Amino acid sequence: MKEITTADVLAAGPGVQIIDVREADETAAGMIAGAVHLPSGSVLERAGELDKSRRVIAVCHGGGRSGHVAAALTGLGFDADTLVGGMSNWEAEGLPMVTPA
Repeated sequence: MKEITTADVLAAGPGVQIIDVREADETAAGMIAGAVHLPSGSVLERAGELDKSRRVIAVCHGGGRSGHVAAALTGLGFDADTLVGGMSNWEAEGLPMVTPA
């Protein structure tokens, strides 16, 4: 597991799986386009929904929860990283967000 930057996420390309591990009330403010909402408390039981052959980037508000999730997924055999500073940094940098459906 690595801590990656917003620039790393933007450069990751279409093959990456971005998972937003925040709670629903937090994602209502916006998510990274293409991210899938998997709250941190349900990631391990829903890990089967993720493709082990594709890199995973976990995102939360500040990087703490996503770091724990990325470490747990790495332990399960995933190539998983965490966005350092989370959505706080993403938003502070003025990067685009979408409203979840």
